[in-house]
Amino acid sequence: MLPWKTAWVTGASSGIGRELALKLASRGVKVAVTARSSEKLAELVKAHSGIVPVPADVTSRMALADAVDLISAEIGPIDLAVLNAGVWQPLAASAYDAGAAAESMAVNYLGIAHALEPLIPRMISAGKGQLALVASVAGYRGLPQAAAYAPSKAAVISLAEVLRLELSRKGIIVSLVNPGFVETPMTAVNRFTMPFILKPDDAAERILRGLERGKFEIAFPWPLVAMLKALRMMPNGLYLRIAGRL
Repeated sequence: MLPWKTAWVTGASSGIGRELALKLASRGVKVAVTARSSEKLAELVKAHSGIVPVPADVTSRMALADAVDLISAEIGPIDLAVLNAGVWQPLAASAYDAGAAAESMAVNYLGIAHALEPLIPRMISAGKGQLALVASVAGYRGLPQAAAYAPSKAAVISLAEVLRLELSRKGIIVSLVNPGFVETPMTAVNRFTMPFILKPDDAAERILRGLERGKFEIAFPWPLVAMLKALRMMPNGLYLRIAGRL
């Protein structure tokens, strides 16, 4: 049995979010799913009767506050929230676009912040709960073509660390999910070789295992994680020389 009775998954219309919702529901968890597309959520509901659709735009603070109210009324207090909504588009520094940067921050970072605002007080009041913030290994250090994406994911990593430090004493588990490349509609735009790319089902299973154990960081696949963490520890001069060749 999984340790949660209820769960909320954002960014659930495709990829990792969709697979996580199906895995949770198939194991007896009541799952609320959020994305902008009502049609895709309806398809997900058809796949399992234990899933409740709650369409919303994560860039709207009010919409996510309303979503948490609705979910709590429909399926009960949220035991696990997987804040997974995200966008990616390659962006080189030479073609820097503030609009792309703003969109990345609005979805990847503020989309999580908007969900946390109504969730944290409820979990503190209950004295329990688990928050899973989905970032990326791309947030470890600056990488080529990631001028919009990498900073937004680095912000999520920092936020997760702060929350883990402060909320653990309140009985709340905070988990940080840092996937590598996963075969999803989001990564389909890439025109470069994606090392160690995983299927969404595999990624979701790895995440679920880590969440069950209450791990802080759930990062995969390990060869890519090890390589990028090594870059993270390098002196800046050496890192910049190596990364500049990628």
